[in-house]
Amino acid sequence: MKDDQELIRELIERWAAAVHAGDLDTVLAGHAEDIVMFDVPPPQDGVRGLDAYRATWPPFFEWQAKGACFDIVSLDVTAGADVAFAHALLRCGTPEELAAAPGTRLRLTLGLRKENGRWTVAHEHHSFPLGDEQ
Repeated sequence: MKDDQELIRELIERWAAAVHAGDLDTVLAGHAEDIVMFDVPPPQDGVRGLDAYRATWPPFFEWQAKGACFDIVSLDVTAGADVAFAHALLRCGTPEELAAAPGTRLRLTLGLRKENGRWTVAHEHHSFPLGDEQ
């Protein structure tokens, strides 16, 4: 039987693969109805709810279709009985962007809770470092 950290890791890896594939249904699958997400693009006060979260993905998929990658470089998970958090670094950018700044990483932080025996993402935060910090 898999432990909670393994289950959460698989959930995040499945989500990242779905993001890369542009598979919206799978991107949404592990997320809570009341998700809160803070993202790189506006709005700065974030999006709240699964419908608002869903609406953020089509523009990203359009950008990514230009050849951008979305690959997990590192992933750490800490799980309690019914809440957990994870943080990751991802290579995210077009070939040109990554050639210009090869060390740039997208930072990802997730807050999860166990609902009816299943882990769901309740909070998601994406950010890039400011400036030329590579």
